Amino acid sequence: MILGAGGPEILIILVVVLIIFGPKNLPKLGSALGKTVKNVREGMEGEEEEDEENGDAESAKKDTKESE
Repeated sequence: MILGAGGPEILIILVVVLIIFGPKNLPKLGSALGKTVKNVREGMEGEEEEDEENGDAESAKKDTKESE
């Protein structure tokens, strides 16, 4: 069950997508969707790394202020 949709609902969605885009464009659509998901994941990981770096820098600043 994906986002509350069962088997019949997913099947209907796939049929509608096939009708709208046609069988020739589905591989292009799938490829574009895959690249988009990959870019989003990489962007989220990049933000997490930046947050960790900023968090470490902030904690280092607090440590130096406390020791003074």
